[in-house]
Amino acid sequence: MIYVVATTQVKPESREAFIEGAKACIAETRKEKGCIAYDSHTSINDPNIFVVVERWESRDDLNAHARAPHMKAWRELSTPLKAAPTVIEIISDGKVEKL
Repeated sequence: MIYVVATTQVKPESREAFIEGAKACIAETRKEKGCIAYDSHTSINDPNIFVVVERWESRDDLNAHARAPHMKAWRELSTPLKAAPTVIEIISDGKVEKL
């Protein structure tokens, strides 16, 4: 099993647009092969920090997710809404990759 933790800081004025776009992306992602869980959370310390926690059956499923058309659309929509690039941690087999 592959776990992913993706943390994004959003510009305060872009928060609502980010949330709306994320809802659509999450709905599509949950339909993907190998997606066990895909949930978004707001930081309790900063309402402009969002954390997505994902579980995938395999690395191949995660890689396919990264290439999915809705992810391309989400990256295009979300990039200008972010205060900083998303930090992605991929956890598998006792190791953590930070992207």
